[in-house]
Amino acid sequence: MAKDLMCSPGDYVVYPTHGVGKVVEIENQEYSGHKLKLFVISFDRDRMTLRVPTDKAEVSGLRKLSSKKMMETALTTLKGRARIKRTMWSRRAQEYEAKINSGDPVAIAEVVRDLHRNTGQPDQSFSERQIYEAALDRLACEVAAVEKTDPEKATEKLESILSASSSAPTSATDAKPDPTPAAA
Repeated sequence: MAKDLMCSPGDYVVYPTHGVGKVVEIENQEYSGHKLKLFVISFDRDRMTLRVPTDKAEVSGLRKLSSKKMMETALTTLKGRARIKRTMWSRRAQEYEAKINSGDPVAIAEVVRDLHRNTGQPDQSFSERQIYEAALDRLACEVAAVEKTDPEKATEKLESILSASSSAPTSATDAKPDPTPAAA
């Protein structure tokens, strides 16, 4: 994938479990007698640097930023109706975390949509709020990178889309349940 990825220093990429980062350089290092070519990716928000071997980029899930069309699909997903499965919170939380860590902007948008609360709706639990904010932040960072703006403006844009689709149910119990049966 390293040849397909064609990352060069200065390019923005998405690492599934960490979100949007910037390729700082492509370096060569030697570990235990093996020469490796590495993408050095900086995640400014987390103050973290990640080194990914170029030949393992595909396996690790490293990818270029989404296209504008893919981001439009994700934003359209936000406008949809929340689908809350009638399963235990712990199971739903695991599913939401898996969607966030997948790096797929549409799946992340589904998490944001499903966990968004309008005014007048019951408050979220602490863990619900954490997952919602993590998903919102991850999606906003990619929207900001694609639209070449800052994450705060992207967050405002996402929240305005969510608020505009306030034709959503007035309470979580009124939400349309997901028609797929829950796995036991």
